[in-house]
Amino acid sequence: MADVTFDYQNLLEVEGGLTERELEELSPRLREAVDGLLDGRPGFMRLPRTREYLDASLEVAERVRSSGATDFVHVGIGGSALGPMALHRALSHPFYNLIPDRGGPRLHFAENADPTTLSGILDVIEPEGTWVNVVTKSGSTAETMANFLVIRGALAKALGDFGYQSRTVATTDPEKGFLKRIADREDLSTLPIPPDVGGRFSVLSPVGLLPAAVAGLDAEALLAGAARCVEEVEERRDEHPAVAGAAMHYLMDTSRGRNIRVMMVYADALERLAAWFVQLWAESLGKDGKGSTPHGAVGTTDQHSQLQLYMEGPQDKVIEIVEVGRPPRDVEIPGAYEDLEGVGYLSGHTVGELLGVECDATRRALTEAGRPNDTIRLGSLSEENLGYLMQALEVQTAVAGALYGVNPYDQPGVEAGKRITYRRMGRPGY
Repeated sequence: MADVTFDYQNLLEVEGGLTERELEELSPRLREAVDGLLDGRPGFMRLPRTREYLDASLEVAERVRSSGATDFVHVGIGGSALGPMALHRALSHPFYNLIPDRGGPRLHFAENADPTTLSGILDVIEPEGTWVNVVTKSGSTAETMANFLVIRGALAKALGDFGYQSRTVATTDPEKGFLKRIADREDLSTLPIPPDVGGRFSVLSPVGLLPAAVAGLDAEALLAGAARCVEEVEERRDEHPAVAGAAMHYLMDTSRGRNIRVMMVYADALERLAAWFVQLWAESLGKDGKGSTPHGAVGTTDQHSQLQLYMEGPQDKVIEIVEVGRPPRDVEIPGAYEDLEGVGYLSGHTVGELLGVECDATRRALTEAGRPNDTIRLGSLSEENLGYLMQALEVQTAVAGALYGVNPYDQPGVEAGKRITYRRMGRPGY
C-alpha cells in the first residue's frame, strides 16, 4: 500500500496562516470542484485503471530489452519528457547509465532543441543497438520532430531503412496527427496517447510507462499506487488531503498574496519530480491573470542558495517540503578529526540522518519566522508511492483549476510562440 502523507499544519498554525472560517467558507466551492472532477472523469483519472495501456507498454519494453539493446533514446519535450524523466531519476540508480549490470539499455532523453546535447547523445549511443521512442500527440512539435529526424538519420545510416523501422516506436495520438501518418507510412510500432489526456497529465500513460519498463521499473506498481489515490479521492472527496491542499494553496494565493509555491524536495532523486510539477501547476493554472507561480528547489543544496530569501525576503511564498522517510541507501560518517569541534561531532551519524535533521530544521525555522509551509512525506522511494503522489498532484491541480475558474487542460498562451516559430522556420500555412 502506498505510504504518502500530506501535512498542512504549518499553513494553519503559523503567524498569518489560514483560518478555519476561510476554509469553511470555501468548502461549498471545493465540494463542487471535486464533484465535477469525479463526475466528469477526465482522461487522467481513468489511466490508473486502464490495463490496455500498461499491457501494450510492457510488450514493447520486453521487445526492447530482449533485443539486446544498448541504448534507448526517448525523444519528447514538456509533458512528453518531464514525467518519464521524473520517474527514472526518482527510482533508478543515480548513475544508471554507468552501471554495468543494470539489466537494460542506457536511457537518454532528447528533450530540448539543443544541438550540444543532441550531438552528445549521438556521440555516446551505439547506433546498431539503439532504439528510439518519439513522443508527441500531434507529430508537429518542432523540437521533438527535429530531434527525431536527427536520431532517425543516424539510425537509418547505421541500420538501413528496415533496421531503423524495426527499432523505432511512435507514441502518439492513435487516430490522427503527423506522427501517426509517419508511423502508418513506415510501419512503425506505435503506442497510444489517449486523445483526452494532455501531455502534462500523461505520465501514467505509455508516455511514462514505456521508458519506466525499459529501465526495469515496476510499471504495474506505479499504476497500483495511482489507482489507490483515485480510490481514496472517490471515498473521501473534499476531505482527501490532495483536494484540501488545492483549497489551501488557492487561498494562500488569493487571500494572502502568497503567489509563489516553492516545492523543496529533500532528495536529489526528486529534483525532476519538482520540475514535472512546475509544468503541471504553471501550464494548467496560469490563465486569465490567475494562478500562482511554482518553483523547484532541492534541500539541502538550496538552503545554501535560496533559503535566505525564503526566511527574510518578501512574504509572497508558500514553501512545500517533500521528504523521504527511508532513503534507499545510507552512508555512515566515519570518525575523524575528533579534536576539531566543528567537524568531529559528525562522526557516528549517517548522511541520511543529517539530511533528515536539516529538513526538519528548515521546517521549524520557517514556522518560527512566520513563513507558511507544508510537508509531503513519502515513506520510501518506491513505484507505488511515486504513482500515488503524481496522481494526487494531478488531482490537486485539476481541483485548483476549478477554484480559479480556469480550464486546467488547455494551454492557449503557448500557441503564439509556436506560430511564430512555424512561420520563421518556413512551415507551410504560417
